[in-house]
Parts: sequence; C-alpha cells; structure tokens
Amino acid sequence: MIEAELKARVHAPEEVLRRLDERASGVPEVYRDTYYDAPDGGLDARDAELRIRTVHGPDDTRTVLTYKGAAVDEASGSKPEAETRVEDAEAAHAIVRGLGYVPLIAFEKRCRNYTFEARGRKVLATLVRVPEIDGTFLEVETLVDDDQVPAALDDIRAVLAELGISEQDLTRELYTDAVRARRSA
Repeated sequence: MIEAELKARVHAPEEVLRRLDERASGVPEVYRDTYYDAPDGGLDARDAELRIRTVHGPDDTRTVLTYKGAAVDEASGSKPEAETRVEDAEAAHAIVRGLGYVPLIAFEKRCRNYTFEARGRKVLATLVRVPEIDGTFLEVETLVDDDQVPAALDDIRAVLAELGISEQDLTRELYTDAVRARRSA
C-alpha cells in the first residue's frame, strides 16, 4: 500500500482545530520516534526509512515498526509503507540494532489525530507539534493502491482546502531534517 500524504504548515491552528473538531473527535497522542539506518547510510541513500514509534495515547501505549520505501510521487513525497504493531518496544529496538541498523535520530511529536471519511476514503488528519521545531503542521493521509495515488492526492488537497489550508502552505520538509538542523545550530 502507498501512504498518499500531504503535509502543510498551519498558520491558524485554532481555526484548523475547530474545523477538524466539526468532522470527528480528536485523539491526543505523543509519538516517540526513533529512525534507524545502516551504518553506511544505505536506507537514506535510497530514500527509505526504518522507524520504531511508541505512541502514548489516552487509553493505551503501543509500538509500531514501520518501513517506508522510496517516494512514488515526487511532489508529495508519498511512499509505500509496511507497518506492524509490536508487543515489546525494547525487543524491537534490540532486533533492529542486532540486524546492524543504528539509531539515526529520535524525537517526540505531539499529535491530535482525527479519523474520518472524505470523498469515499478513510482519512487520517494529524495536527502536529514537534517541540524542537517552530510551528504547527497538518498531515492528511490515506492508504491506497499504487494506481490510486494521483486521485487520492487530489482528494487530500480538497480536504486541506476545506480545512483552510492552501497550496502555498504545503511543505515537503521532513521532521527528521528539521530536528537535525535545530540540534546542530
């Protein structure tokens, strides 16, 4: 499956929050993400990602192992994604390290997630703050087959417009790059 996704900088977070709350109930969660790479940077060199994410929500804590392949849509950065829940976060980290991968970067994201139907698709909209980065972001995504990516991105653009987000607000900036830049400043 492809994670068709667009990300935007949010200039009026309260307004976007209000519009999202009209669509669905938001769930506050804190993500603790650790990205791994081969010692030679092989994953990054081929635009791939390996991540372990522990999500602390109001009702539970869960850990997810994710692999993302190279982008299939250059404008959006949408990527094929394989993801599975793991029972033991420490064991998952140990397995990934045991396979020879090394931690590349770890950081926290404070999120409010909204799941709803839009244009016949199950959509996840996430309002994001990364404490180390200035600003608020909005990610809107849906999982689709390869041949549905352009249409799904059009639908996501329409959802963003309904939330008050313009094309000029879209960004391909990666949280990993922004956090790295902030830490090296």
